Amino acid sequence: MARQFFVIFGCLALGEFVVWATGIKLPSSIIGMLLLTLFLKLGWVKLKWVERLSELLIANLGFFFVPPGVALILYLDDIKENWFPIVTATVVSTLLVLVVTGHMHQLVIKFERRLMAMDLLHHRAHAEKLKKALQEMEEAEALKDAEQAEVEKALHGQSEINKTEEE
Repeated sequence: MARQFFVIFGCLALGEFVVWATGIKLPSSIIGMLLLTLFLKLGWVKLKWVERLSELLIANLGFFFVPPGVALILYLDDIKENWFPIVTATVVSTLLVLVVTGHMHQLVIKFERRLMAMDLLHHRAHAEKLKKALQEMEEAEALKDAEQAEVEKALHGQSEINKTEEE
């Protein structure tokens, strides 16, 4: 269990360090999760090293919402005074995220279609080259068969001449 704490909180500490060193305006916990994901994908951290503690933390996730809930109650007067800007900012930012996500999705689809079209053209060109090479091989094989038939015919004719001479 100590290793699990070390790995998870070590990634959180690395996230804190990255935010401090670079001045990135992202929460250190997000950067820590990204680092943990990266380490898992690279195989530097094994899933079994963090699985039990992760399951425990997820099972008790509700406890982590208590402090923000208490803060809401403490600042309820400020929230009542500024409810309109808060709601406006929430609605506008949600709509903005939806619009940007939709446009990004459309761009990704267009990009994928272009890649597929380019890939198809590449495969068609490659298929044409293979088809041409196969035709050349078949023509060479037919020429070889014709030459072999002529040689056999000539040999057969020579053997007929030899039989006639022996008689």
